[in-house]
Amino acid sequence: MGEQDREILRLAVPAFVALVSEPLMLLADSAIVGHLGTPQLAALGIAGTILQTLVGICVFLAYGTTSAVARRIGAGDHKGALAQGIDGLWLALLLGVVLAAAGALLAPQAIGAFNPSPDVAAHAVTYLRISCIGIPSMLLLLAATGVLRGLQDTKTPMVVAITANLANVVLNVVFVYGLRLDIAGSALGTALAQTGAGVALVAVVVRGARRDGAKLRPDRPGILASAQMGVPLVVRTLTLRAAIILLTFVATALGTTSVAAHQVAFTLWNFLALALDAIAIAAQALTGRALGAGDVAGTRSITRRMMWWGLYSGLVCGLALWGLHPLYVHWFSADPEVQRTLAAIILVAAVWQPLNGVVFVLDGVLIGAGDGRYLAVAGLIAFALYVPLALSVLWFDGGVVALWWAFGGFMLLRLLTLLTRERRDTWLVTGATR
Repeated sequence: MGEQDREILRLAVPAFVALVSEPLMLLADSAIVGHLGTPQLAALGIAGTILQTLVGICVFLAYGTTSAVARRIGAGDHKGALAQGIDGLWLALLLGVVLAAAGALLAPQAIGAFNPSPDVAAHAVTYLRISCIGIPSMLLLLAATGVLRGLQDTKTPMVVAITANLANVVLNVVFVYGLRLDIAGSALGTALAQTGAGVALVAVVVRGARRDGAKLRPDRPGILASAQMGVPLVVRTLTLRAAIILLTFVATALGTTSVAAHQVAFTLWNFLALALDAIAIAAQALTGRALGAGDVAGTRSITRRMMWWGLYSGLVCGLALWGLHPLYVHWFSADPEVQRTLAAIILVAAVWQPLNGVVFVLDGVLIGAGDGRYLAVAGLIAFALYVPLALSVLWFDGGVVALWWAFGGFMLLRLLTLLTRERRDTWLVTGATR
């Protein structure tokens, strides 16, 4: 194994563990709340979806910060890197306060949009309002994670994520069953666990900034620059979310069996995406550092190597997804028709995994290069072409398996736009800032 491979593994493995922590936290919440009753579990599903959407849109706080900090590290400007990170933390705090206030104030309207029953709605509003307390910490956690990734440190976020998961389980059990706070106890326990994680990572960044003499006070131009840098990444994220929403919308319209099989298949697909996204995170950190150091040849070299990593990782994921499906398909449903449909979808999803691996890596490379504007435009183009592809499945009653082939087409469109960019030199902008 070469030096590049070791460095990729050093960054990717801890990043994967940290990425997996979020769905594990949600899984733990579901298991604990599920024993309270069906209305509470349904409420968690609705409120959790809203909360994940609010936070998911702000993922640029991690991605954009990783790129900016890594560039300055590559250029040898450690103090400037931490100053850039502090700007990102202030932006996260401001956004977090605004979103928390809006979420708490508009919780009844947001929950009502899902048209739940009155008892489910009441539980969901309670959960969402209490959970909003943790939104500032969740965004600070994203920004601080981005800073540390840019500093080539993915181990610290991993340790904090594991600790937060353990604390989440303990607090949920104590509040829900010990103090009998019902679903409010789950929301409070998770918010406290997330707050602790956010404070811990922010403390690490602040300590580093003080050590290097970087400013800690709010810097208006720096905060505005961080926000401006994040706009294209928000657009890119929204195109991905829109593609997934359209996928679920069409699957739902195809019938109960179709949407049941689709939901399980997408859950599996999303878990594998976390594994592939870990390599993309390594790509962000390494690309930003290499370009900050002015090493174009090194950037090209690490990009090619990570593309092979993405391809091979996707191949392994695809083989595991399909090869093991006889063992796990029956776990999710006793309905033979759902099992048959799920198996057919899994085969399609497995075929696309190697391509997905390359897409995730190239996405990370261009994020690391600070090429967010191109990613936004490319995402809009891919989504615009995907819409008629997905809707044609509904128009011609092609079935949910055909829909997953169409979703693979969306990923193929993304690959083509990313490869087109990668083969040119426009994105290879060197220096401490882009």
